[in-house]
Amino acid sequence: MGTDKATDGLLARIRRCDICADRLPLGPRPVVQLASEARLLIAGQAPGRRVHETGVAFDDASGDTLRTWMGIDRDTFYDAANVAIVPMGFCFPGTGKSGDLPPDKRCASSWRREVLESLRNIRLTLVIGQYAQSWHFGKTHSSVTDTVQRWRELPADTIALPHPSPRNRPWRRRNPWFEADLLPDLRRRVAIALGQESASH
Repeated sequence: MGTDKATDGLLARIRRCDICADRLPLGPRPVVQLASEARLLIAGQAPGRRVHETGVAFDDASGDTLRTWMGIDRDTFYDAANVAIVPMGFCFPGTGKSGDLPPDKRCASSWRREVLESLRNIRLTLVIGQYAQSWHFGKTHSSVTDTVQRWRELPADTIALPHPSPRNRPWRRRNPWFEADLLPDLRRRVAIALGQESASH
């Protein structure tokens, strides 16, 4: 991984972090992918149980769906020089009645600004799900559906996405514009951000 010394030090501190240990049912295991030269940022929610077990971000069905949406393979996705993965919570927060619990807010307040400032070469940010969208868009964020549907109104270097969880398949069926209109634009912009396609293509 081609990180610089500052990023190496930041990653080392993140991996030792235990500020949320009192609320984590499986204990702390921060899952982050980070390199200073990354060109695409995935701002997600928090690792699920399987990701906690493997320690590999999006190493689950949600990740398979996300990579399909983006139009890239695993090797490209897991090359930190291409893609940074920085969830709102770095550790698995536990499971509630209707899915995983929200990420602990202490994680973002402790780490997020420093991590994002270390990513100096980001060309495109994918903001996934309600917690990341609330943080990144603030008062302009309403519902996930409204935010995602207004993707053309967002800055050219940002795309809002629903969570790629299998639980959201009904949402995708109710919103056919997502696959018909947004995903082709997403794949084009991902390719440009990663230097795989020219902007005029």
